[in-house]
Amino acid sequence: MRLFMEQVKGYKILTLGLAFLVWVLYFTTSWPDSTVHRPPGPRHATTFVSNATGVTTSTHRTTQSPSILNSLPEELANLTHLLSWPLTPGDGRDFLASTSPQTSTFHLSGPAQATYDLGGSLEVVLVARDHRGRPKTHGGDLFRAKLLGPDLSTGVPGDVQDLENGTYLLSFPLLWAGRAQVKVWLIHSSEAIGVLRRIWREKGATVNFRGYFRGPTGAEEIAVCNVDPSSTGAKGPTCQYRDVVSGELWFCAQPPTLPCNSLVGHSSGSYLKVTTRQEEALLGRNVTDKLLPQGKSHIEIKVTAIGNTSLALSPRPPCQPGLPAPRPSGFYHRNVWHSLACSGRSFPTEDSILGCLTSRIVHMMGDSTLRQWWEYLRDTVSSLKPVDLHATYQVGPLMLVDTARGIVLHWRAHSWPLRSQRTPVASLHSVAQELRGLAGGPHTVVVLGLGAHFTTFPPTIFVQRLAGIREAVTALLAREPHTLVVIKLANTGYKSVYGSDWFTLQVNRLLRAAFAGLRVAFVDAWEMTSSLALPDSIHPGKLIVRNEVDLLLSFICPT
Repeated sequence: MRLFMEQVKGYKILTLGLAFLVWVLYFTTSWPDSTVHRPPGPRHATTFVSNATGVTTSTHRTTQSPSILNSLPEELANLTHLLSWPLTPGDGRDFLASTSPQTSTFHLSGPAQATYDLGGSLEVVLVARDHRGRPKTHGGDLFRAKLLGPDLSTGVPGDVQDLENGTYLLSFPLLWAGRAQVKVWLIHSSEAIGVLRRIWREKGATVNFRGYFRGPTGAEEIAVCNVDPSSTGAKGPTCQYRDVVSGELWFCAQPPTLPCNSLVGHSSGSYLKVTTRQEEALLGRNVTDKLLPQGKSHIEIKVTAIGNTSLALSPRPPCQPGLPAPRPSGFYHRNVWHSLACSGRSFPTEDSILGCLTSRIVHMMGDSTLRQWWEYLRDTVSSLKPVDLHATYQVGPLMLVDTARGIVLHWRAHSWPLRSQRTPVASLHSVAQELRGLAGGPHTVVVLGLGAHFTTFPPTIFVQRLAGIREAVTALLAREPHTLVVIKLANTGYKSVYGSDWFTLQVNRLLRAAFAGLRVAFVDAWEMTSSLALPDSIHPGKLIVRNEVDLLLSFICPT
């Protein structure tokens, strides 16, 4: 988002569609347990919007929510189903009654077999128990299950079905021949998720930010900033900043002496105290992301008489936008990701990557997990040379070029809310604003990586952002249908109250739903970062990044 922007002539605000009105109605009234943040009532704020000359002017008006949000798919009207999660009875004060990773157990469903057929499936029954060893009588725990090969380079995520009675049914496709072992982790107990739900319900933000204001003499003042005025802690007036393209709003407490239009810098602030000591125990390291006792969980998978291959891969179409999303979306075999949605390709050499990217302009917009893709290509392909744009590294813009082959690779961060070191406000561009400035075409690739920085806010904040981005993507594809748009889902890695994987799971549900019906491609980073015997990291290692980039390149060059 730019504070100082040129007003785009001829831009007409789109009418809010009926589907979005229905969506908002459900979102604010029908989500169980009132887990939707309700924004504060109208309040006065000092508002700054750009005029035609790029100089900000000040007005005094009532703060309102963004009103240029475009309509979203009708299926989003039922967010009660989209973001539903079993409720947790009780108040969570009895820690010993919460789900324990030490006493919860799982076993193979049915009698053990000597071998299992390649291409079949395996079912496992999981019984959740509390710290006293008593079986739980309700669901709502977040378990993660994997079927792993013996060499730790092969794995597939399991599907976890919550029967909502303390029992979970795990299912795994048998996709490779040889030995395999089931492993299960308790990410969060249902009681811990009850804490996370409360925070989503009651807190407008769990982190804050700093705004840096500079006067004509060079004197600076710092103020607290956030996505809504109540989260700035301001005792007096607030400064409001509105992106004239996307309608995204940002607020800062007005500094003591400097005017609102002197905001020049942005950075992360502090983490806010949002939990009690009892709640912290439920989210502690001893009970979060813990491996369950394994029991007998080894199996042997054999090749059937009909087949003659060690992998169960059915014929799949070339990778292209608009493909349905299977579950699971793929698996690793010998450290190579095999998509089950399309026939992904491998790009093991510089020449193979260059051959795919020749004459392409790739625009990457999002967070640092997407910047890892840009960095991988920079470090892997020697002919791609960085261009010095005098940019702040954390937010960009960053650029790689190969002039001989006509390759340009951009990356820049999405706008606030962005947890970063101090960066110029002028470098913060909204994704919707950037998309509106792209001509598009068959040689243009747009990659969006959103989610990680939105786990510290109520889902309404992400919903509003997605609405503007969907509108911009829709317009881009309308004017140039051959533009390739790729959505990178948020990956695993966060385990705290400020960025739990449970929040990320909800973010990914919203991402998939927001772009439903559009001809876009998805890279399922959630499963690609949670299918091997590797510890979760918000910034995964090169092995995973390489496979993610290979899948991106498979969409760019499907054959």
